[in-house]
Amino acid sequence: MFATMTWILLTSMLIVGSAFVLIALERRIPYDSRQRLLRKGLIEDLVFYGLLQSYVLALVIATLIERIDGVTGLPSLHLVSSWPVWVQLLFFLVTHDLYIYGFHRLQHRVPRLWRLHEAHHATADVDWISGMRSHPIEILINQTIEFAPIVLLGAAPEVIVMKGALDSIWGMYIHSNIDVRSGWLQYIMNGPEMHRWHHAVEIIDVNFSTKLAIWDWLFGTAYHPNQKPRGYGLAKGNFPSGYFRQVLYAFQIPGRSTLGSR
Repeated sequence: MFATMTWILLTSMLIVGSAFVLIALERRIPYDSRQRLLRKGLIEDLVFYGLLQSYVLALVIATLIERIDGVTGLPSLHLVSSWPVWVQLLFFLVTHDLYIYGFHRLQHRVPRLWRLHEAHHATADVDWISGMRSHPIEILINQTIEFAPIVLLGAAPEVIVMKGALDSIWGMYIHSNIDVRSGWLQYIMNGPEMHRWHHAVEIIDVNFSTKLAIWDWLFGTAYHPNQKPRGYGLAKGNFPSGYFRQVLYAFQIPGRSTLGSR
């Protein structure tokens, strides 16, 4: 328990420190110099999507996994408990990253799933906090599928903490407004130079990977041109403002023009 609390403290400090580093780099070497630090929707993204929603959903997901644990008793089998912690972490990183790639592509194909995903693409400014913009149901699905196997397969408690920290930091990084040129590493590890094209207003259905860019290259969805996007967000400006209106908007019946409208 003490070791887990120590990991929580260390990773929390690392996440906050990484956010400040990324903000400083955005000011120093911006990918898009037109973007401002105090841009429209920043408070909404930081407070409602980033802090309040994340806190509430963490409680809900933890309770849900605890109920599943009580019914199945799977952790008592200790299926991965004998593995070194770093192997456990690597296993869950790779398997969940492949799942996210597949589910992400599906969200861009299925109108109902796209409507849940639409909030993530609605911002005209892509920066360090933009990755937090996700509908609560989307988060509930993805993070339950992410963290339930870690618990149910009997992984070390710190694996959840370490993976959660990596998720947060990498999510901030790939959305950051930083002019990064990672060379051959971009064929393996995802970064802002490719992921910002996923949010480009003129391009659809490319660069679905989160941490490992290899999925995009392997499955033919990679897009890495020399030029920069002309803008970000949804091409049609009918997406509502305000966190609660955006959450409710996802429950409207999607029309034919919903997909590919960013």
